[in-house]
Amino acid sequence: MDILKQYESQTKFLVAIDSIIFGFDGESLKLLLVKRGIENEKDTWSLMGGWVQEKESLEAAASRVLYELTNLKDIYLEQLHTYGDPQRDPVQRTFSVAYFALINVEDYTQALSSAYEARWFSLDELPTFLFDHSMMVSQAIEHLRYKASQHPIGFELLPEKFTIPQLQKLYEAIFGAELDKRNFSRKLLSTKLLIKLDEKQRGFSKKGAYFYKIDEEKYQKQFNTFLNFLPGGSV
Repeated sequence: MDILKQYESQTKFLVAIDSIIFGFDGESLKLLLVKRGIENEKDTWSLMGGWVQEKESLEAAASRVLYELTNLKDIYLEQLHTYGDPQRDPVQRTFSVAYFALINVEDYTQALSSAYEARWFSLDELPTFLFDHSMMVSQAIEHLRYKASQHPIGFELLPEKFTIPQLQKLYEAIFGAELDKRNFSRKLLSTKLLIKLDEKQRGFSKKGAYFYKIDEEKYQKQFNTFLNFLPGGSV
């Protein structure tokens, strides 16, 4: 059997992309879910997904699927895992490559595509999921927590300027636990990733909290460096 016949004799499978889109609204960590028209029950929700096209790379497909829902480009996107259980899709054998994305809820609420019934869900109040999407979400949360503890990935969920209390609230939302204020602030500032601004946030305390922004050059250089971002014993 020649090489072409070997290829032709193989069973053909579908390859899908599923996007696990996390957002932070200043108070809680949320997950963006949609109705794609393939959910049998009205209370069942789905991750945003789509098919990988013939001349499309996985990364290009993931970016396209994300753009179709949010109208956004240049968003943090990372491949999570490939799911290939033969029974995962009852219609046809389909492999799904899951990606997770991080966006700021308040900045991009108005950018949601009208083509889908999109809705943000708090991680504490997640609905019933389609197929194996519940497993995907659980693994994505676990991976996000690992990444957030070792790398400054949490900044991807924040607006351009933010306060230390806002950043702490974000990390408490990610880990579902209260962090020691003094230890968190000290460890955060020791990374040298933040630039202190002259502007203060008003209305939350008498003194007000200073705004900070990311030092983009240092952030890009140190993104993959193991910073042990959360100090030991702070949770």
